[in-house]
Amino acid sequence: IMLHSTLALSLLLIAVSSNLAMAIKKEKRAPQTLSRGWGDDITWVQTYEEGLYQAKKSNKPLMVIHHLEDCQYCQALKKAFAENEEIQEMAQNNFIMLNLMHETTDKNLSPDGQYVPRIIFVDPSLTVRADITGRYSNRLYTYEPQDMPFCKSTVLSESGNA
Repeated sequence: IMLHSTLALSLLLIAVSSNLAMAIKKEKRAPQTLSRGWGDDITWVQTYEEGLYQAKKSNKPLMVIHHLEDCQYCQALKKAFAENEEIQEMAQNNFIMLNLMHETTDKNLSPDGQYVPRIIFVDPSLTVRADITGRYSNRLYTYEPQDMPFCKSTVLSESGNA
C-alpha cells in the first residue's frame, strides 16, 4: 500500500507540475533577459568583449546602448526604440547589439563622459566611431525618443544601407 500511495502521489505531482508549466507557457513568452526591454526579437550579446568578437567575425558594426533602469530618459528612449519596427529590424539584421547598464573598461566608449542614455558604434575593424553623434553638443551620443528618425538615418548610413 505504501508503494502504491507513493506512486499515486508522484503521478499527481507530475500531472500538477506539467499543467502548471503549460499554464505558465501559455501566459506569455517571457522576455529574454539580455534585451532588457530594448527588443525581444533582437539577438543581443552579453558582454562588450563578445560584441567586439561578433562584430569582427560577422563584419557588422557593434551598437552599444548605455542605459540605467531608473533613468526616465533611458526608459523613454527604450520605449521608442522597442516600438519602432524599422529600427528593430535594422538592429537585428545589420548590427551586433549590446545594451549595458554599467560602464566598460574601454574609455573610448565614453569620449565625452559617462552619461545615459548614450549609443556608441564600433565598426568591424573594432574602431569606436566617435564621429557618429546625435544632435546634442553637450551629450554627443545621446538620443531622445523624438530623435528616432534621426537615429534611423544615422543607423542606416552606418550600416551602409543609405
